[in-house]
Amino acid sequence: MRVLVTGAAGFIGHALSRALLARGNRVVGIDNLNSYYQVSLKRDRVATLMEGGGNRFAFHEIDFSDMAALDAALDSAEIDRVVHLGAQAGVRYSIENPQAYVRSNLAGHVNLLEFGRHRSLAHMVYASSSSVYGGNAKLPFSVDDRVDHPVSLYAATKRADELMSETYAHLFRLPLTGLRFFTVYGPWGRPDMMLWNFTRRILAGEPIPVFNHGDMYRDFTYIDDIIAGVLACLDSPPADDGAEKAGGSVKPHALYNIGNNRSEHLMKVVGILEEACGKKAQIELLPMQPGDVHKTFADIGAISRDLGYAPSTSIEEGVPAFVDWYRHYHGV
Repeated sequence: MRVLVTGAAGFIGHALSRALLARGNRVVGIDNLNSYYQVSLKRDRVATLMEGGGNRFAFHEIDFSDMAALDAALDSAEIDRVVHLGAQAGVRYSIENPQAYVRSNLAGHVNLLEFGRHRSLAHMVYASSSSVYGGNAKLPFSVDDRVDHPVSLYAATKRADELMSETYAHLFRLPLTGLRFFTVYGPWGRPDMMLWNFTRRILAGEPIPVFNHGDMYRDFTYIDDIIAGVLACLDSPPADDGAEKAGGSVKPHALYNIGNNRSEHLMKVVGILEEACGKKAQIELLPMQPGDVHKTFADIGAISRDLGYAPSTSIEEGVPAFVDWYRHYHGV
């Protein structure tokens, strides 16, 4: 199988590409290597793929929001399936730089849908986000819940991606699966996310910013569990049979939550981090940030029922594994 992975230099894209190569697939990776966070980390991820994949991995540094550049880079590439993970990430940054989200998450998503349509792909899996649930008070979040009230532009773009995908599944019968990711963490993670930021600050003896005065809950999901779920989805395109899919579509379009099915208190995670780092954290309690939500909690019943998804990594295992990787990567 020949798989195109967008955002291949990103956290999840890198881990997925490694897993695809490990099972014998050919991978074409694309990424624009933007400077939202340190480009050196992205280049290091790509280097591991080039080294481990040999001639089964090809990489193109392009911006998929540029349709002409996308077509030119992939003109001669034989692609069977796509995992579209590339996006402008970050809830808070979407308040400061909305145009970046319009280009990447809206125009870029349409470009990948057009690519899939004209290539008659067997399947495209794409990244949505748990942020589409906005301020929903009902827990856990279910793919059957209404998601009409996003609290950040980032969340709004991800919901728009789901709606545009439904349209392409209807008009062109393109098999599509959207994955609503819940707080992914682990080795090779993102510096803008809480776990990396807190680890760096604790080891450096700097205060950690704890929002909503510590009263926050997240469904922390380890990267290996996430990748197992993405692969299961990739291998099982939704059928064009008129039956209702997860998320409610009767087209070849499914929506799944992909999380750990546990909502952990932020201060519990801080405690595990302190133990793994061997240092107490200096905690700076702050109010809730615009665009943030109080709690996330994934109902994974649909993906477990349909694809056998069963996350198995607790935060007691996963958080120390990340800290060990962080120390090794930075020589700390």
